[in-house]
Amino acid sequence: MFDTISKEYDGLNRVISFGIDVKWRNKVVNLVAKKKPENILDIATGTGDLAISLTSTNAKEIIGLDISDGMLEVGRQKISSKKLENIISMVIGDSEDLPFKDHTFDAITVAFGVRNFENLEKGLAEILRVLKPNGVFVILETSVPTNPIYKAGYKIHTKLILPIIGKLFSKDRVAYSYLSESASVFPYGEELNNILRKIGFINVEDKPQTMGVATIYTASKA
Repeated sequence: MFDTISKEYDGLNRVISFGIDVKWRNKVVNLVAKKKPENILDIATGTGDLAISLTSTNAKEIIGLDISDGMLEVGRQKISSKKLENIISMVIGDSEDLPFKDHTFDAITVAFGVRNFENLEKGLAEILRVLKPNGVFVILETSVPTNPIYKAGYKIHTKLILPIIGKLFSKDRVAYSYLSESASVFPYGEELNNILRKIGFINVEDKPQTMGVATIYTASKA
């Protein structure tokens, strides 16, 4: 599914989020930069938007991992055009079976990807395994506003507008219906915080963004 929408994915994301997703990603980068990481793993990297932005942290190595080779190929072209091949490598792999040793990364990020994990707890446990002690884990994910007015607007956008945009601009009509449905049922806020704590993460915090339509989560490893 993600292979089929890879070429229009970036443009549609800008349209669907009114461009605000760029601002959210920049906040993730700033949180990671505070840790001065030597190496970073960006899971569900897609076309590499966040991985590319993370180069501003001055990390020496950034690995973007995704299960969709179609998405990764678009990312490789972007990385090549920016001459960042010496810093960023794009790797095909499963987030629930990471091909890395324990305690490998100073920082791990996932932007709009954890809701696509087939087994959420297994994927989070794998992230905890490969994160270094005192490393930082940052999630950027959709959430549902708590304010009734904003919540009503959010439901209209995700259930009606998003699928229509997907049908107009994408070859895969099912993909954008899936993306809106997965966003509406995924655990968010304190519910996701508690799952992270259950897995073994510490210092878990959530930071709602733009009236709560997205949330940034930060956590660490003892």
